[in-house]
Amino acid sequence: MNFEGLDPGLADFSPAMHSTLDPVLDAHLNPSLLQNVELDPEGVALEALPVQESVHIMEGVYSELHSVVAEVGVPVSVSHFDLHEEMLWVGSHGGHATSFFGPALERYSSFQVSGSDDIRQIQSLENGILFLTKNNLKYMARGGLIIFDYLLDECEDMHSLLLTDSSTLLIGGLQNHVLEIDLNSVQETQKYAVETPGVTIMRQTNRFFFCGHTSGKVSLRDLRSFKVEHEFDAFSGSLSDFDVHGNLLAACGFSSRLTGLACDRFLKVYDLRMMRAITPLQVHVDPAFLRFIPTYTSRLAIISQSGQCQFCEPTGLANPADIFHVSAVGPLLMTFDVSASKQALAFGDSEGCVHLWTDSPEPSFNPYSRETEFALPCLVDTLPPLDWSQDLLPLSLIPVPLTTDTLLSDWPAANSAPAPRRAPPVDAEILRTMKKVGFIGYAPNPRTRLRNQIPYRLKESDSEFDNFSQVTESPIGREEEPHLHMVSKKYRKVTIKYSKLGLEDFDFKHYNKTLFAGLEPHIPNAYCNCMIQVLYFLEPVRCLIQNHLCQKEFCLACELGFLFHMLELSRGDPCQGSNFLRAFRTIPEASALGLILADSDEASGKGSLARLIQRWNCFILTQLHQDMQELEVPQAYRGAGGSSFCSSGDSVIGQLFSCEMENCSLCRCGSETVRASSTLLFTLSYPEDKAGKNYDFAHILKRSICLEQNTQAWCDSCEKYQPTIQTRNIRHLPDILVINCEVNSSKEADFWRSQAEVAFKIAVKKYGGDIKNKEFTLADRKEPRSPEGLLCSSFEELKNVWLPFSIRMQMTKNKGLEVYNWTDGNEMQWGPARAEEEHGVYVYDLMATVVHILDSRTGGSLVAHIKVGETYHQRKEGVTHQQWYLFNDFLIEPIDKYEAVQFDMNWKVPAILYYVKRNLNSRYNLNIKNPIEASVLLAEASLARKQRKTHTTFIPLMLNEMPQVGDLVGLDAEFVTLNEEEAELRSDGTKSTIKPSQMSVARITCVRGQGPNEGIPFIDDYISTQEQVVDYLTQYSGIKPGDLDAKISSKHLTTLKSTYLKLRFLIDIGVKFVGHGLQKDFRVINLMVRTGFI
Repeated sequence: MNFEGLDPGLADFSPAMHSTLDPVLDAHLNPSLLQNVELDPEGVALEALPVQESVHIMEGVYSELHSVVAEVGVPVSVSHFDLHEEMLWVGSHGGHATSFFGPALERYSSFQVSGSDDIRQIQSLENGILFLTKNNLKYMARGGLIIFDYLLDECEDMHSLLLTDSSTLLIGGLQNHVLEIDLNSVQETQKYAVETPGVTIMRQTNRFFFCGHTSGKVSLRDLRSFKVEHEFDAFSGSLSDFDVHGNLLAACGFSSRLTGLACDRFLKVYDLRMMRAITPLQVHVDPAFLRFIPTYTSRLAIISQSGQCQFCEPTGLANPADIFHVSAVGPLLMTFDVSASKQALAFGDSEGCVHLWTDSPEPSFNPYSRETEFALPCLVDTLPPLDWSQDLLPLSLIPVPLTTDTLLSDWPAANSAPAPRRAPPVDAEILRTMKKVGFIGYAPNPRTRLRNQIPYRLKESDSEFDNFSQVTESPIGREEEPHLHMVSKKYRKVTIKYSKLGLEDFDFKHYNKTLFAGLEPHIPNAYCNCMIQVLYFLEPVRCLIQNHLCQKEFCLACELGFLFHMLELSRGDPCQGSNFLRAFRTIPEASALGLILADSDEASGKGSLARLIQRWNCFILTQLHQDMQELEVPQAYRGAGGSSFCSSGDSVIGQLFSCEMENCSLCRCGSETVRASSTLLFTLSYPEDKAGKNYDFAHILKRSICLEQNTQAWCDSCEKYQPTIQTRNIRHLPDILVINCEVNSSKEADFWRSQAEVAFKIAVKKYGGDIKNKEFTLADRKEPRSPEGLLCSSFEELKNVWLPFSIRMQMTKNKGLEVYNWTDGNEMQWGPARAEEEHGVYVYDLMATVVHILDSRTGGSLVAHIKVGETYHQRKEGVTHQQWYLFNDFLIEPIDKYEAVQFDMNWKVPAILYYVKRNLNSRYNLNIKNPIEASVLLAEASLARKQRKTHTTFIPLMLNEMPQVGDLVGLDAEFVTLNEEEAELRSDGTKSTIKPSQMSVARITCVRGQGPNEGIPFIDDYISTQEQVVDYLTQYSGIKPGDLDAKISSKHLTTLKSTYLKLRFLIDIGVKFVGHGLQKDFRVINLMVRTGFI
C-alpha cells in the first residue's frame, strides 16, 4: 500500500466512519499517524482509501487511481477540476476548501472559506478561485489569500454560478432572480427576473444560457437579454442534474408519485435543433449526477448516490455490463466532476473522502496546464556564516526565530495603548486675518504664544473637535455613537465625500440600489429635495409639469418640469436640482417667507426644518397654481395651455389640490356673513389633550378641515369689531389632500405620542395581548392586526402608529363633512369605494409622509416615505407593483409600509402628509407631449445692449438645417464659480474637500458636424446671471468681468433657460455630441444624456 497521498488528517479518523481497515503501513508513513484510530479486522478492506501500486490501469477504461481524505467525517459538498493548473478543488459542508495537486492527489492548500455555510460551487479563474456559499461570493488566491469578499443580501439562498466571460458572473438560487456580477468592479450590474424561481444549475453554449429549476424545468435563455426563448418541462418532481453537448441536452431528476418524489430511471434527452424531446434513455441505476464525456463518441456518465456508475450513449440503449461501482467510504456520493481533458473523474462522498478515477496511468487534468507555484524551501540552514570580528556587521542579518514567549523589548499592554494627539483649533484671530492664495492661507502671527511651541490639552481638544465637521460622510458604515443611538442609520443625514476626482469615484450605488434617481444635497437650499420627490411621484402632477413651458425666465413650473425630465431618464444615478433652486432663490415671495437659507444656517440646522418645509410646501403649491394660470404663450413655448390637462381659465393644480369652502362669520347680534374661498392644503388643529383619551386621526382631520373658532371680526350691522364665531364648511373636496402636521412644539409631539400609545394598547388587547407596565405577552389564539385591519408579523409594527393608510370622506346634504378611518375590510359594510363616489363619498389613500429627523449633531434632516405606484415601476424596472420607499437625498431604500406611519417622536416627527383619491390617475389624461419645438434654435435677439452684428461669432440654423437623429454636434461649455470650494489641509499635507465649488454655466458653443457649413458654430451664447460671480476663471474660460452683464456686454447674451431649451431640443432629437468632459458639463447644466450619444 502506498500512503504518500493520504491526508495527515486521518489521525482524527473516526472508527464509526470506516469500521474495518487492515493496518498494513508503508515504510514512508509515520506509524504515529494512526495511533488514535481503532481498526476492526472484520470489515471493508483498506483498498477503499488508497490504491495499490500494483493496480494496472487499462487504457480507455475508467478505474480508481487514488483516494484521499479531504476533511475527516465532514461530507464533501462540491468538487472542481482547476481549468488552469493540474489541481483538484474540494469544498466541504463545513465551509472548508482543500486543493490536491496532480493525479497523486498531493495536498496543495487548505483553508476556511466560510465559518457557518457550506460551499455550494467552485469556479477556477486565472488568478484565483471563486467560492459560492449561501449568501456570499468569495474570490481567493490558490494559496488562501482573500482577493475580494462580496456579501449578498441575507435573504438570498444561492446555489449556482456561471462564468459567462473572463469578468462577468451569473449567480442563481432559490429566489426569483439571477444576479450579474462584474468581477473587475465587484459590483452587481444587472438583476434578471426569473419567472420560475429556484435556479440551481446553469450551463452555457454559444447559443443559450441553460437554467435548471427545482421545479423540474430547464429554461433556455437569450445570451444578451436573459429572456426565455424555450422551456423544457423535464420532470414533474424536481431536477437533479443536466448537461449539454452539441445539439443534445440530457437531464435526470425526480418524478412525483403518490408516496412522494421518486428517482426517475429515464433520462430525458432533447434535440436542440428541433427543440423537442427524443426517446428517453432508460438506465439501470438511480441517476443523481450526469456528464457528457465526449471522446470518440458523445458518452454519458450517469452516477447514483449509492456509488454506481454507468456509461452509455444518449441515443442508444444502456447496457448493464457498463456499470461500475465506486468504493466510497461514506454511504453516499455527494459530488461528481469531470476534468477538462476528460481523462479524470472525481467523486466526493459523505465521509469527506475524494476518489479519483482515470482512464490512463498518468492522466492530465487539462490539455495545456500552466506550471503550479510551490512554496520555497526553508533557506535558514544554507545561510553563510557571520564573522563577528567585523565592527560594521549589521545585526539585521541575524535571523530571529519565531517564538510565542514575551520578548525583553515588549512593553506592557497598559503602556502601549494608542493615544494619538489631535491638533488644537486654529486661533480665531488667525482665521480672521487670513488671506487665501489658492487653497493655502497666510496670516500674521498674533504673538499669543512662543514660536513653534503648541500646548496640547488632550481632553479639551477632544471635546472641541467633537463637532459636525467630524461626522463621517455617510450613515451606512458609520460606527454607532452614544448620541446617535436612537436614529436609524438609513435616516441619518447623508453627505458626499469628495476626492481629487470630485464625484466620479463616489459610490452612489452603495446608497441606492434601485433605478429611481436621488437628489444631491450639497446645493444651497437643498432641504426641499424630499418634497421634490413627492411631487414627482404624483403622476398627474408630473405629467402636468412636464407639459408646461412658458416665457418667464425664472418659472418654477418650467424648471421643475426640466428636473422631472432628468429624474425620469436617470437609471439610479443622482441628479442635481441647481437650476430649479437657482430660480427658487430669485422669487421674492420665497425670500419674504424666510425659505432661502444661508449656507451657515443650513449646515448648522438653525431654525426648525419642519416649519420650513411646511412653509415651502404651501409656497410651491401656490406658485405652481399661479404659473399654470397663464393662457397665451408664443408658439415656441406652448405647453400646458394647449394640452388636454388644462381647461380654459383654470389651473390643473387648482383642480388637483384646491378645496372650495364657505367661511361663515356669526356675530352675537345674529348677523351672519358668508364668503367663498379655497385652500390648497390644511393644517392640523389639535385639541387640549386629555390623559389617555383616544382620538381617531379622522376626528382630528375633520376638526381641522371644518374649523370652528372664536375671533374678533368686523360686523357690518354693529359697525364695530365684535366677538364672532367663524366656521368653515366644505363645498368641494380636492383630488389630493395635503396636510401640514404642525408638530412644532413638545405639546403637539406629546399628543401624537399619547395617541399612538392608546392605539397600541387597544390593538394589543383586542387581538390577544396583555399589557403590563408597557410590556406585553401575546396569546396564540389570534393574529395581530393593524388599525387598518391588515395582518402584521408582530405587535412591534403597531408601535408608534396612529396614522391610517386610508380615510373615507363623505359630503352630507346639509353641507356637513363626515371623516372615517378606512380599511379595505370596510367595503363589506360600506360598499366599493368607486360605487359610492356618485353619492359624494371618497376614499383617500396615503401616498407620502415627509418627516423631520431630529439629530442634535448634524442639525437634523428631512426625509420622505413615498408609495411609488405601478406606472413608475413599469417604466423603471419593468414590473407592475406598488412599494413604499425611503428617500433621503441620494439614499433610496425600499421599506415596509408600516415604517412609513411609525413616528418615534424622540427623533422622527411627521411634517407633511399627502392623501390621494383612489383611482386618481384614471381621472386625468397622463400623456406627455414634449413642449420644446424646433423654433428655439432659430435666431433670437441678444440681451446685451451694445452687441453689434459685425461681432457675431455664429450663424444660426436655417429651417433646412435642422438637425436629425444621429447628426454630430460639437459642444464646448465654459463655467464661472459662484461659491469657492471649501477644503481643509490635513496634517500630512493632503487636501480634503468639504464642499465643492458651485459652478454656473457661462458660455455654450455648438458647432455643425455636417452639411455645407460644417465646422461653423450655430450657437455661441453667453449666459446672463444675476448671482454674484466669485471667479470668472478667465485663464481657462476666456470670460472676463462684464461679459455676462447685459448693460456693458458686447457678446450675444441670453438667459440660461433659452440656452437650456436649445440643448434639450438637441438631446431630445437624438444628436450625438462631440467634446471633452461632456458628462461633467451636462451634469452641471442639469441635463441627462443617454448612453451612446456622447
